[in-house]
Amino acid sequence: MEHQQLDPTGVLLINKPAGLTSHDVVGRVRRLYGTRRVGHTGTLDPMATGVLVLLLGRAAKAAEYLSVHDKCYEATLRLGITTDTEDTTGQILTTCADIPTVTRVKETASAYRGRYMQTPPMYSALKVNGQKLLDLARRGIEVPREAREVTVHALTVSPTEAPDRYTLLVSCSSGTYIRTLCADIGRDLGCGGAMASLCRTKTGDFALGDCCTLEALEAMDEAARRDRLLPTERLFDDLAPVQLPAFFEKLARSGCEIYQHKIKTAYPVGTRVRLCNEKGDFFAIGEVRAYDGSTAIKAIKTFVL
Repeated sequence: MEHQQLDPTGVLLINKPAGLTSHDVVGRVRRLYGTRRVGHTGTLDPMATGVLVLLLGRAAKAAEYLSVHDKCYEATLRLGITTDTEDTTGQILTTCADIPTVTRVKETASAYRGRYMQTPPMYSALKVNGQKLLDLARRGIEVPREAREVTVHALTVSPTEAPDRYTLLVSCSSGTYIRTLCADIGRDLGCGGAMASLCRTKTGDFALGDCCTLEALEAMDEAARRDRLLPTERLFDDLAPVQLPAFFEKLARSGCEIYQHKIKTAYPVGTRVRLCNEKGDFFAIGEVRAYDGSTAIKAIKTFVL
């Protein structure tokens, strides 16, 4: 298994606590595993909690090849305020005491199910001309942002005991800003809105119940911590596996293309696959490319030596 190698390698699922940045979590995991090679996918804001996928060792190379996964969130929408950050950590810009009825809130929110054009917030890690919007916002600079199409697959809105607060359960495409969704709903209601809490409950196939807290991780011994690492292959569960006989595995590892007719596959050009040895053990990501009127699979990133 990958996590039995000297250099810890694999996927670590952390339930991020509120108050820490994703980078803070990376720093603590680096110390716990004794390696600098730790990255993450899908940044969470400091106020947010929930699923944070970390990549250790050779798995860190996987980030650029990952498919864009859908996400699930549980959030609290607070009505009656707007802020500069679109969440309750920011400076309050406006207030309104006229809070709409439950029926109207649900009807208004329902319009956001499906595809919609969302304008990214200034307080985000997106870059414009090489500068993070967040850095510009902190200097009081606001720049135009282009709206992007996002998809809200499912949206459930439930009232809480507080008349100005609602629980949102959201399933959405990657790149959707939940605080912007809250602000958009509040804007349409005429009273304003901001996100008061956020928990990411799922990213791809990784759910909150699969995650470990930092406190629990710190209480483990080294062997137990390594056992928490999932194999890198789990990141590519959505790719079809291609099992190669030893001869073709050696060719693939050497950088040679494997013509599909020789291994009896017929994937379309551009398809990415999981390359496995004859025992079924994953070792690389491959991509189907056109060669001399035919198609072949070429390894584009090797993860297991």
